[in-house]
Amino acid sequence: MVRAAVLPAVGAPLEITGIELPEPGPGQVRVRLAAAGVCHSDLSLSDGTMRVPVPAVLGHEGAGTVVSVGEGVTHVSPGAGVVLNWAPSCGRCHACSLGEVWLCADALTGAGTVYARRTDGTDLYPGLNVAAFAEETVVPAACVLPVPDGVPLTDAALLGCAVLTGYGAVHHSAKVQPGETVAVFGVGGVGLATLQAARIAGASKIVAVDVSPEKESLARRAGATDYLVASENTAREIRGLTDKQGVDVAVECVGRAVTIRTAWDSTRRGGRTTVVGIGGKDQQVVFNALEIFHWGRTLSGCVYGNSDPAKDLPVLAEHVRSGRLDLGALVTERIALDGIPAAFDNMLAGKGGRALVVF
Repeated sequence: MVRAAVLPAVGAPLEITGIELPEPGPGQVRVRLAAAGVCHSDLSLSDGTMRVPVPAVLGHEGAGTVVSVGEGVTHVSPGAGVVLNWAPSCGRCHACSLGEVWLCADALTGAGTVYARRTDGTDLYPGLNVAAFAEETVVPAACVLPVPDGVPLTDAALLGCAVLTGYGAVHHSAKVQPGETVAVFGVGGVGLATLQAARIAGASKIVAVDVSPEKESLARRAGATDYLVASENTAREIRGLTDKQGVDVAVECVGRAVTIRTAWDSTRRGGRTTVVGIGGKDQQVVFNALEIFHWGRTLSGCVYGNSDPAKDLPVLAEHVRSGRLDLGALVTERIALDGIPAAFDNMLAGKGGRALVVF
């Protein structure tokens, strides 16, 4: 019996309750969580923006210690620190054959498999495969990666989503080069990671944009050279900061039509606009054919930072060890399991960076 945050139905409040976990079967690993980040994707799952079988235990950004392993698991052993990988690649589908493991067709098949039960016998599904909003979880072996040396276990949770996504958006998707200018829209956990990644990439000017004036100090600590409170004049203000050209790269971390459109308008002619934020189907972005031709910009989506976690975690760890990447700077509050509903409310209100559940 372990405590977990259960989503009983789409749109329903989370329930902090006991659940019954089985012992790991063949090819499975049981993990005792050290920490789990509260990501906007968890909120999107809870309100139906993204689909998830219910009832479910949410949480996909986590790290912990291996408790036990099932038959056939050899890459980790009990006592090892691991990062949860919510989107493991199968290595067999078309995307994987192209090396685009972040687009794996089978990455989320585990989310539709019952993994635990409530005390009344009701089946439970693991939100985004790993069900990190719980004291312990049981996951497929492909969903755990060893924590790199030199990264504290609690901080390592942030590597599982926010940092891989933000770093990958800059280095894999937008491919920011030294001296380029960057604008980052949305200063939550992913946005803060994106700002740090832009600084690591050597961007000459990094403009952070958010609706909240209170986030300026967070943004500047992460690497922002300029800070703007979002308004209808944001694109014009960004051009004013870049010799009337616009930035080389704009990264949108919000997932709203108006923000995506503003990011596009803030990008220079021939520049790149990368969309990281996950929006609903109702968020329609409109372009006309002439502007697409005239501006010559590239607009691209970005899934999980276009990252390969197995390859990227060692790179991120080296940035952490060198002091270039400050994982603690992403966290604005450390909470217990029962603090997750309030963390959801803060995200809706646009407050803070990453809330981290510490077990």
